[in-house]
Amino acid sequence: MAFVKDYNERTGSQSGTIVPVHLTVYEDRSFTFVTRTPPASDLLRRAAGVEKGRGDALGGPVGVVDSDTLRGIAEEKMKDLNANSVEQAMNIIAGTARSMGIAVEGD
Repeated sequence: MAFVKDYNERTGSQSGTIVPVHLTVYEDRSFTFVTRTPPASDLLRRAAGVEKGRGDALGGPVGVVDSDTLRGIAEEKMKDLNANSVEQAMNIIAGTARSMGIAVEGD
């Protein structure tokens, strides 16, 4: 019950958003956790205004995001990504968008 209260306190401002957490539970039943940024797919889905991505990448795009939005998502996700620069992070996020069937304008 303590975890739920702590989690709700930390994430109260992000209501309605998926907030991943890395949880460590110790033998004495104490715990620590670190909240992460929302998944890139969820951020892209919201930015493109679509309910879900395309199951097959061969069909047409289901939505579109511009490069400024892509940069914003990459900057937000930067601390959780394995990237050394914002441009590398943008490439990772653009790959996620392509796999979801979301087109990136301004590429």
